[in-house]
Amino acid sequence: MLVLLPFTRGETFTKGLDDFAFASYYQNNMVLQMEPYRAVIWGYGTIGATVNISLIQDVYSTKVRAGPTGKGVWSVTLNSHAAGGPFMIQGVQDYYGMLHWILLKGVLFGDVWVCGGQSNMQFTVSMLENPAKEVELASKYPDIRLLTVAELISQEPEYDIERLELGWSLPSNESLNGGTWSHFSAVCWIYGRHLYDALQVPIGLVASSYGGTAVEAWSSPQALKECGLERSNKIRGNSGINPGAMVCQAMEFQPYRLKITTRFGDRNSNSVLWNAMIHPLLNMTIKGTIWYQGEQNFHYHNAEYACSFPAMIKDWRKKWHEGTGGQTHREFPFGFVQLSTVNSTDDGCFSLIRWHQTADIGYAPNVKMPNTFMAVAMDLPDNESPFGSIHPRDKDDVAKRLVVGALNVGYGRNVEFQGPFPESVIETANNHLLVTYPSKERIIVKERGSFQVCCTSPCNISEPSPSPSWLWTPIVSHDLYSITLDTRGCTNSAESPKMLRYAWALTPCPFKQCSVYNECDLPAPPFVIPINHLSL
Repeated sequence: MLVLLPFTRGETFTKGLDDFAFASYYQNNMVLQMEPYRAVIWGYGTIGATVNISLIQDVYSTKVRAGPTGKGVWSVTLNSHAAGGPFMIQGVQDYYGMLHWILLKGVLFGDVWVCGGQSNMQFTVSMLENPAKEVELASKYPDIRLLTVAELISQEPEYDIERLELGWSLPSNESLNGGTWSHFSAVCWIYGRHLYDALQVPIGLVASSYGGTAVEAWSSPQALKECGLERSNKIRGNSGINPGAMVCQAMEFQPYRLKITTRFGDRNSNSVLWNAMIHPLLNMTIKGTIWYQGEQNFHYHNAEYACSFPAMIKDWRKKWHEGTGGQTHREFPFGFVQLSTVNSTDDGCFSLIRWHQTADIGYAPNVKMPNTFMAVAMDLPDNESPFGSIHPRDKDDVAKRLVVGALNVGYGRNVEFQGPFPESVIETANNHLLVTYPSKERIIVKERGSFQVCCTSPCNISEPSPSPSWLWTPIVSHDLYSITLDTRGCTNSAESPKMLRYAWALTPCPFKQCSVYNECDLPAPPFVIPINHLSL
């Protein structure tokens, strides 16, 4: 059972009416989005009344109108504000001389980031190997503010958050160390902490995650329709997106969040989390989103994930832009974690979902996923995790890799955020392959056994490692910009090598010991590439 902490929505001073209020997630100690964007504030009131919102010397006037549920609502868009605070925001409702005051205190202007996904995003500070370290640091970050949305589902779009597990709070033992699967998200907090260190502006972190959930539950009906998923909550067959994907579609669905005992048909029904945990936030101006999800889809609509995940991102951006009257950027930065590892029998599906997370391109951003950034996590196994190997405890490296992506993609800083990715794979003489990386990317080779070559047609990329079609091809030499592979294992085949894949396994390597990294110790992502042909 969740323990819902008390929170303060703001103070009220009533003279005649008692229906004037801020929306549920506008509270004391919150962060509103800073310049160049304009924050939106909204709430409830008596239909026909006049509302004045005051901030410093600015006064914003509006009328209360009937909202989509018939309840009276009001909304104002503030002028853009530089980072800073704390500020006090006062609201006054005037209904034929009957006055009602509401007040927000301790408000900061900064960057607001939403942290979404399933259990690895929900994984809390208290579950880390050393939670005391994070709690000790809490007092050093008074300009980071935290909010956690409760686990909620709805069959219809909601317009406000029904329950908050943690209202807007300063970092503290109580707000960070709320217990297992409660609050606060470890990835979200550590991401915010490192981001604050780099930017030195207030950071608002909104955690909205639910363990054991598929991307379809977080997607609107419009996004699902883009991928032909709007009418089905059942496991589908091979969609044709990837040959051989049937094996990943037909296997029994396996939930990975044992704490939740509800049926598949509720928290994983199409759009129910979008309706309850994302749609109500669309009126809040934000800077960007980070996302950690995909484990639940490696046996459920696996092949469709290459469509459904980019479609969800595109749809969130469109609807957040519209919901804030154009104040949230129409292509706001969206970061995600490429799945880590799990200690289990490799059926090929987990590697495939990592590939689909990039829309089958291998890296981010890309033409199908613009303004995104990806934290590779396949080199961070934790087979000793008391929460199961699918829930590794090292969230610090994950968060740091997300932050460098955010700094580059979201803030335009010239920082390295991607591991090496090949620009060509060429078959050479003497049964060798030459894998060449861009000249700007010096590579570091730590281990020699992560590459596989397919020598027979057709090459089924969903086959696990090892398999009859895919043979290990060792590194025989390398320099700063290329790797030479030995393909003599293909000599028994009548065909020449067809495809090369890298790190294509549930657990490709020991901790931080995969084959290829760059000079910033960022790992190369997994890939599958036709030999002699690479589209960038």
